[in-house]
Amino acid sequence: MKKSPKTLMVILATATLIAVTGCGASGTGGQGTASSQASSSAATSGNSQQLTITIKDFRYQGPASVSPGAKITIKNDDAQAHTVTSDDGKAFDVAVDGGGGTAQFTAPATPGSYTYHCAYHSNMHGTLIVK
Repeated sequence: MKKSPKTLMVILATATLIAVTGCGASGTGGQGTASSQASSSAATSGNSQQLTITIKDFRYQGPASVSPGAKITIKNDDAQAHTVTSDDGKAFDVAVDGGGGTAQFTAPATPGSYTYHCAYHSNMHGTLIVK
């Protein structure tokens, strides 16, 4: 299957960000910024975009940014349950079972930077940039 130049650019940019920023903070804490969460599984198909935040080793890995109202899937590769809870408690709050569990939420409609955390594990933090 031949990939379009736009798809190849997205893949190359994602790989570059992963190589430059690593996987987030060291240790078992899941803290990181959007740039350290650049491992997205973004696949563009027409106007729809599939975006995934993956939780693994008590860390969030997700897209560098998303569009307002984008559908975001959360995939939990840890054995323990986690949440993706906006720090303001209003923008989003999603629990996802461990062991490969998935959940989905809609990104806020208002552009901005939304910090989030795991309600179960205080050392896990991330940032979702909506633009």
